[in-house]
Amino acid sequence: MKLAFLFPGQGSQRVGMGKELADNFPAARETFREADDALEFPLSRLCFEGPEDELRLTTNTQPAMVTAAIAALRVYRKEIGGEPEVAAGHSLGEYSALIAAGAIGFADAVRAVRERGRLMQAAVPMGQGAMVALIGLELQQVREICAEVSVDGMIAVPANLNAPGQIVIAGHAAPVRRALEIAKERGAPMSVELKVSAPFHCPLMQPARDGMEPVLRALKVGELKYGVIANVTAEVNKDPARVVPLLLEQITAPVRWEESMGVVARSGVTDAIEFGSGRVLMGLMRRINRTIRVRPLEDLASLKAVSEPGAAAKA
Repeated sequence: MKLAFLFPGQGSQRVGMGKELADNFPAARETFREADDALEFPLSRLCFEGPEDELRLTTNTQPAMVTAAIAALRVYRKEIGGEPEVAAGHSLGEYSALIAAGAIGFADAVRAVRERGRLMQAAVPMGQGAMVALIGLELQQVREICAEVSVDGMIAVPANLNAPGQIVIAGHAAPVRRALEIAKERGAPMSVELKVSAPFHCPLMQPARDGMEPVLRALKVGELKYGVIANVTAEVNKDPARVVPLLLEQITAPVRWEESMGVVARSGVTDAIEFGSGRVLMGLMRRINRTIRVRPLEDLASLKAVSEPGAAAKA
């Protein structure tokens, strides 16, 4: 069995995430304590008890998702063990993948993504940006629609290339919403506007990219124990010198997830574990490649399923 580690991004958060693992395993408990100490505020309480509206704030969501993912990873390593051929994380999840590979320290990463969240939130005034998921259209169709609505300095661009027929666009609110209308006219009736606080992974995030440069340049980056697939290139990276430039570019560039999972498949991976909160990446893999089994690890029941491979269904 060849294994991949997968780490979700923003959007999979929920109140109570990580609590069951923290209640039952010292490795998870210590991870949340380490995050609390690094951020100098009780992130663990926010994850376990809410309130949900505070957890959904980008500046809180980003460190919360990374912490829940690494808590689950550390429990897996303690209770089950086994390292992957390759790792990948969706958007924010790339930080978790890099922590897993040993490239960056957990406490440093948690502080960095909290600032990333703050800067991304501040980059575009509330209400001026939007993101829309276009379901049922191919990339070329989406690109044509974006080109059609991007006029007078207002833009809409592909932001998350998630799976066949599942593409998210981002940009200024007016052209993005116009693109949604056109997409529905052209056969994408399931398309919806996302409840997000900013238009991520598009050129409007340039102020956040500029602000993150000194933060990321200050990170100590070590050797990678295994390759991490970069969102912006959809290629495996094992070069520590490329980690920071790729994370910077990721802020304004699209997430090439479908292509990244193609790399996972070509590497001979048969199984993957999705660490942290939610099962979004498992769902995307069903649309991309049904031969790779993805199992979530977020609580006691899913930990048991991972430890007993036959208990989980094929993705």
